[in-house]
Amino acid sequence: MSVPPACQLILDLENRGGVSCRGVVTAISTNALMEQLRLKYQQRPWTETLRLVYFCMENPLRRPVSHAPDSPLLSCMEKIERTLHAKSMFSVMNALESLSRQKGLNVHVSPSGTTCYITSMMFYLEVQLEKDGNLMDVKLAHFGEAPVVCDDLVQLLRMKNYDAFGKILEDLSNMYQIPGNSEMKAKGYLALQALEKDLYSMSLLDRTQDVNRVTEILHGKVGHLVPRTRGSQVCGTKTVVTIEGTDMLHKLPLSPLIVDPQSGEDSNPAFLQLTDELSMDLPALFVLKFHQPVPMSSSSIEDIHRLTGIQISGLKLAPLYELIVWSALKDKCSEELSTNESCFFVSLPDCPKHCYFINKGSEKSDLAGALVSKIPFSHPKCVPGVIEILRHQVAYNTLISSCVSDKHINEDDSELLYFEVVPHRNTSFCVFFLHPVKENLACVMIDVITSREVHCHLQLNPQDPALSYSDDFIARVVKSCMSVPVVMRAIFRNAAKVKADSKTQDMDVDTKQPHEPPSAQITDSDSLKESPSVAGQHDLVVTNKSSITDSTEENLSTAKLETLGGNTEKSNLSSRTETLCRVEEN
Repeated sequence: MSVPPACQLILDLENRGGVSCRGVVTAISTNALMEQLRLKYQQRPWTETLRLVYFCMENPLRRPVSHAPDSPLLSCMEKIERTLHAKSMFSVMNALESLSRQKGLNVHVSPSGTTCYITSMMFYLEVQLEKDGNLMDVKLAHFGEAPVVCDDLVQLLRMKNYDAFGKILEDLSNMYQIPGNSEMKAKGYLALQALEKDLYSMSLLDRTQDVNRVTEILHGKVGHLVPRTRGSQVCGTKTVVTIEGTDMLHKLPLSPLIVDPQSGEDSNPAFLQLTDELSMDLPALFVLKFHQPVPMSSSSIEDIHRLTGIQISGLKLAPLYELIVWSALKDKCSEELSTNESCFFVSLPDCPKHCYFINKGSEKSDLAGALVSKIPFSHPKCVPGVIEILRHQVAYNTLISSCVSDKHINEDDSELLYFEVVPHRNTSFCVFFLHPVKENLACVMIDVITSREVHCHLQLNPQDPALSYSDDFIARVVKSCMSVPVVMRAIFRNAAKVKADSKTQDMDVDTKQPHEPPSAQITDSDSLKESPSVAGQHDLVVTNKSSITDSTEENLSTAKLETLGGNTEKSNLSSRTETLCRVEEN
């Protein structure tokens, strides 16, 4: 029986690998086998061998499915590619062909063999190579458009980053996954172009020439906007604007709707009415997609729903803090850790190690949340409001995540400071800790008003000495570092200074104070015991002032202090103190 040339290499690898046609194992060394293969193929170029391997990959022998992952062809091809380092034009072309077919795209090579066309019904990529395999250019052309050079794709292929290049091919294909014929898909692309132009117009609002990227991210109407040069990416820091197909029809604009970016009220642009001439009913929606799912509270999700008028589907509610911990662990850990972990150890320089207990709260509706992967919308006016909600949520998540680490076991016997992070309200939380000087419970309440405004309140027992940090100062530290451990380190450092200064003053007083009769000392101590309630409460609330006044603001602050955290926190103060002390003893 004659054997096709394309299969000859495979049979040689099997028969000369020590197994005869009758299945009898023959003793043959690896060196002898390789020598036989060299003699057989020494007159043939590597390009022919590569073509033979690729042909066999596309037309594999019928084998059980279980043998597919460890196919000898795949292993052979990888070894040959590593040997050649994918530098030749032929190897680069074959890599592009294989990757494109995996993504369901068509591939054509020019007669000269130096240009590879990756095509679909709605777009095509033109990859130009030199004779030695070095990349010259990459051009992208969408339906009805002239090809444009894509510098990002050029860089990826020059670095041989085929995984990232394949992801972009996938994004390009997904952008046109709209039900209907090619005309309907082309209308979807026109709608995406109109949205991009409106977003660009909004990005110019209140923008100066010397504005930097960070300022745009924090204050820009649409954040820091990067034009789409590849696939479906109009990117901020972690979100992508694209279009996706749906089962229902939605009215989407086919042309820009902003009349004049500066003509609206409160620096907001004015939009044209969405008439039939400017829009079309399409089985699609605009989408803000995230590279990683974002933990969002139920209230934030409801705010987005009211803003866009479109419900986010496929959400599964869970305790918000559990989702934040999961997301933080996924970013910080190489291995999967259980989301049931609630104790984390954080190390900071020049400070004892911190131990944080994350109280994930109850099943209250305002403490529940979901992981959101994408946000659908149909009008460009929704984008600034959605971004502001996302900024607010991410700022809150960042503060909670700063207490999470990949260390949930104390690996040494070093000194520890214990903290408990407890949900308070929808956008606020409390950090409980033992007073650095006394043994009573203290608390810092952090309220994330917006992504740019944070309020803090240091709450102490009236009988404990003040820590001399004002609430405004703590808020400034929070906004500058967005890290709870760094804030707590600052508070404990300051407490150490206060404690040292008080000891020095006491020593000076003992040295200078004349001795008095015992009766006079007893009288003075009794008089001091009558007044600590007023002075202590004042020092607790206004920690940066030494004098006592009777203003209404101080009275209100004192009343607020006495009703710390409502019924829940007040009833749990003693139990939290006992828990922290018991953990410290252990």
